Amino acid sequence: MREDVFMKSFSTADVPDIPGRRVIVTGANSGIGQVAATVLAAAGAEVVLAVRDLQKGRAAAARMPGRTEVRALDLASLDSVRAFAAGWEGEIHLLINNAGVMVPPLSRTKDGFELQFGTNHLGHFALTNLLLPRVSGRVVTVSSGAHRAGAIDFDDLNWERRRYRRWAAYGQSKLANLLFTKELQRRLTAAGSPVLAVAAHPGYAATNLQSHTGNALWDRLGNLGNALFAQNAAAGALPTLYAAFADIPGDSYAGPGGFQEMRGAPRLVGRSARAQDEQVARRLWEVSEDLTGTRFPL
Repeated sequence: MREDVFMKSFSTADVPDIPGRRVIVTGANSGIGQVAATVLAAAGAEVVLAVRDLQKGRAAAARMPGRTEVRALDLASLDSVRAFAAGWEGEIHLLINNAGVMVPPLSRTKDGFELQFGTNHLGHFALTNLLLPRVSGRVVTVSSGAHRAGAIDFDDLNWERRRYRRWAAYGQSKLANLLFTKELQRRLTAAGSPVLAVAAHPGYAATNLQSHTGNALWDRLGNLGNALFAQNAAAGALPTLYAAFADIPGDSYAGPGGFQEMRGAPRLVGRSARAQDEQVARRLWEVSEDLTGTRFPL
């Protein structure tokens, strides 16, 4: 199906039947990850919910149709990422890097990285590289419109010297998602791989991210914003599904087509100039390899 047709009418009804296809969705126990996993399971895929909290993952899987499996994955621990990858056997038709954290107080991953950069970018960077030899279809990485406020500070990626600003840190992590997608696609193309690396953002979608900031006032404001302005999680998941199935080129970026990309039917959307910087993307990749001890495997 052509991209312009998807742009006008894409819905869950446009997700093709994919019986037996194996899919991994990180953070699939809630929010847009749970919705995407449910739609994929209904389409016949064998869906693996890669989650930090197994109890919540199993509860989410119990509400899904079809074949699902819950596996432990803590993206804030490189040991957990490596264990997940080491335990995988067989082909992966679709890897959806969806899990993330948003604007918590200054926190560190188990490996000492700033939590948002370490979880949203480095955890998925390591996971993708470790699983990539088994991926046959697409890698979809969920970014955010907040990437436009982000900048990659190579002198202090983990906020060890600067005064911590949680929104700036979130923007950096989401910008890193797009730069990762760009460089991953460049490397895949150079290797002659048919795998596509694409990205998506949900717009302003009502999920639990906005109410787990560690700040009571911000949590209340997030809940109010969700009630007044946000589209629901089902609509927020559509750009991810669009990126997974629409006839689009590698390094595409999908998001809502409505006002300020906050809501509406999914389509291809623009990104900041910083998110298109190929030199920064290559440098970030090399730094991320050093930080995670993982390499592009193809």
